[in-house]
Amino acid sequence: MLLGRPTNNLRAGIVGLANIGKSTFFQAITDSKLGNPANYPFATIKPSQALLKIPNPHLEKLKDLYQAKEIQNETLTVWDIAGLTRDASRGKGLGNKFLNDIGSVDGIFHLVRAFKDDNVTHLEGGVNPIRDMEIVQDELILKDMDKLESSLDHLERLGKNSKNVKDKINEQHERDLLTDLQNHLYDGKKIINFKKDWTQEDVDILNKYNFLTAKPSLVLLNLSAHDYITQNISNLREIKEWRDQFAPLDKIVTFSADFETQFNKYKGNFENIKTYYQDSLDLTKDETLHLNSSLPDIITKMKSALGLIGFYTCGPEMVKQWNVRVGSTAQEAAGVIHTDLQQTFISANIIKYDEIKDYEPPLNLSQLKAKAIIKRVGKDYIMQDEDIPFFVAAGGKTK
Repeated sequence: MLLGRPTNNLRAGIVGLANIGKSTFFQAITDSKLGNPANYPFATIKPSQALLKIPNPHLEKLKDLYQAKEIQNETLTVWDIAGLTRDASRGKGLGNKFLNDIGSVDGIFHLVRAFKDDNVTHLEGGVNPIRDMEIVQDELILKDMDKLESSLDHLERLGKNSKNVKDKINEQHERDLLTDLQNHLYDGKKIINFKKDWTQEDVDILNKYNFLTAKPSLVLLNLSAHDYITQNISNLREIKEWRDQFAPLDKIVTFSADFETQFNKYKGNFENIKTYYQDSLDLTKDETLHLNSSLPDIITKMKSALGLIGFYTCGPEMVKQWNVRVGSTAQEAAGVIHTDLQQTFISANIIKYDEIKDYEPPLNLSQLKAKAIIKRVGKDYIMQDEDIPFFVAAGGKTK
């Protein structure tokens, strides 16, 4: 079972210490002027949010195959959350407010400063990614420990007053789970790493409490532009060793918020970007440069961490990709489009993208039927990433 809210409209928040490039990253990933990059702590107080398109090169291919007029990417809501400080869980630096803001998102972009710049203040006195990762993780853990302690006290009082046998059994299971999680947190490890196989009962309990360390995280090492384009990444092995011990489910992605800002400015034009950095950083003409944006990889990895897959609806008007949670049925996927389709669902005709990606446009559906590429499925069919369904519902409703 997946942890987290049972919804397809999930949110990711940018979390980290103050003055590490969160707002610059937010502007880069959303290609907007929202957020407030500044060289002083707590330039961001209220979280900014924006919708970003999840990149997908297959949409253009499907547009050609179906002779569609336009395409529409699936989206993900991203929040720029104000920077944390050491002792945020004790209220320092408006810490409780900022930690509560993290409770509003489903996944965490854990931004870590790995660039050195004397002109950008570091609240801890110097650049040390492992120390910063420990501070943020410790603050999230301490916040969850406070919630666990008060929750266990509340359950204890309930247990003394409960007379219904079924209620007593449920409350005991909840107390046992929370006690085990409390011991796990004492070891400096996040709730999401407690076990691999969660039961539905476990998930229902955790969703009641919305623990911060039960949310999936993607660690983003924010390098200087020079280190990113030359792939000069110091201490990466030590950083991964710390991750493996204390946050083994967190993936690590290296990027540069400064580079991504320039990448957007030059609209991905390779030669212009290359010229800019060779001039501004005094690089040699024959030096090998890494000039690709990391944002598509960052976005798709967060999508995966949130347990989302995509399916397409295709027709002459539009090719569109939709988000759906891993493990969703065809009937549930139909409900993502419209509740009427879910309620009156009859069947779905499924095409696999991989089976048609090499076809020449326009797509001949009759030919696909003859080759048994279109398969009819029922309401309990489990949707797969990049399925192309045609939903059939009562009353002649189709999509």
